[in-house]
Amino acid sequence: MEIPEELYYTEDHEWVAVDAEVATVGITDFSQKQRGEIELIELPKEGAVVEAGRAFAVIHAANSVADVYAPVSGEVVEVNEELDDDPEMLSLSCYEDGWIAKIRIDNTDEVEMLMEAEDYQDLVADQELE
Repeated sequence: MEIPEELYYTEDHEWVAVDAEVATVGITDFSQKQRGEIELIELPKEGAVVEAGRAFAVIHAANSVADVYAPVSGEVVEVNEELDDDPEMLSLSCYEDGWIAKIRIDNTDEVEMLMEAEDYQDLVADQELE
């Protein structure tokens, strides 16, 4: 399972890449494998204001529907519209082409509350044992 070192992670299995004041957000390899075949994603709207810990997108898979939670608060400045036509990109390239949205971060202190790769690896290892 892939867990890139340079990213931050949430307990809900979202990844975050931070570049200055913008966070690029997607779902982790662990998350996409748990969902099965992804059929549709409801993306947030550009300009939407999101709050850390609140749902901002919805993934529809063959056997489930699940919320995607904003890891930071701020304004959605870009969405990956390619996912409308090709939601499977979330599975095929979850850390690169399958990003969901970019959020201009309101409070950079929220980034410090996210997990680093090593901590996320421990979380996933514990959940795989369950």
